[in-house]
Amino acid sequence: MPKDDDSKVFIGKKRSMAYVMAAMVVLSEKPVRLLARGQSISRAVDVAEILMNKFVSGSSYGEILIGTETITNRDGTDSNVSSIEIEILQPKKK
Repeated sequence: MPKDDDSKVFIGKKRSMAYVMAAMVVLSEKPVRLLARGQSISRAVDVAEILMNKFVSGSSYGEILIGTETITNRDGTDSNVSSIEIEILQPKKK
């Protein structure tokens, strides 16, 4: 499966609705992938649920990947940070 960067929405510290709107733009053309690390993981799950339950009924979950990434801190030490990637598929066409 191609991992196009224009189908990814990186979840950060903004309000959830900002990411919902960004994901809806992508989802109108192709499946969208929500990516988040650390404390933003819960926001990514919220965005996915808002998208599927309120805005794009009939959409479904695709691939959900969880993992750990190693980040180098400013002081040179390494830290492990949890990450998640949630794919949301477009509704089936009738």
